[in-house]
Amino acid sequence: MSFRLKLTLLKHDVELWSGGGSGIGRAVCLRLASEGASVVVADISEQSANETLGSLPSDLRGQGHMAAVVDVSSKESVTKLTRYFQPPSVCVNAAGITQDDFLLSMDEQHFDRVVQVNLKGSFLVTQAVAQALVACGAPKGSIITVGSIVGKVGNIGQANYSASKAGVEGLTRTAAKELSRFGIRCNCVLPGFISTPMTDKVPEKVISKIKSLVPMGRMGEPAEVADVCAFLASDDSRYITGTSIEVTGGLFIG
Repeated sequence: MSFRLKLTLLKHDVELWSGGGSGIGRAVCLRLASEGASVVVADISEQSANETLGSLPSDLRGQGHMAAVVDVSSKESVTKLTRYFQPPSVCVNAAGITQDDFLLSMDEQHFDRVVQVNLKGSFLVTQAVAQALVACGAPKGSIITVGSIVGKVGNIGQANYSASKAGVEGLTRTAAKELSRFGIRCNCVLPGFISTPMTDKVPEKVISKIKSLVPMGRMGEPAEVADVCAFLASDDSRYITGTSIEVTGGLFIG
């Protein structure tokens, strides 16, 4: 698989979610950098972005990586970021936070904040990258958004998160319809239960219960999500747009 691209990885780091310096975010950076991409690691945490930056290979000629701080829920911040470099031919938008509670007791501010980062953030990044690609006359582009399987099936205690990730899928399908004429493809990746630093703190009995729900009998690995992102970034998926690919080990297969 060959790449000729600029990659922007966007991740909004919070206490209960894997940041750009670890988990799925880092795996995507490593995977695409290993294919020759020049990676811009953008994160609300400068430390996380720099940690990921330091782990990236840059062995191929012309490859150059950078780190940047961005708040994806802020249009000003996203716009400022996209002015730093030429329009990326690939954007992997992995923004996502959780602020869980039961529906009957969920705080309105927690609902709003999750929607602002997960859904509004995805909109702002998709819009900014697409505008830049169209303005410069780029012949093609691929925008990949990391959603979640709970956006399709719901999850107890995650009304805000489930709603935001369902919205991300609707946004992606609409963007795909509008942007296809410009050669820009838009797709979603929907992870299931993935082993990240966050899940390291989950009791073993809970992990065992989770595994029992997965037909393949195990948790997924961040690299397995990154592999799907790499496929959608490449010309191997050149006739794929407006779709969602589940990376769940068969969870909720029907």
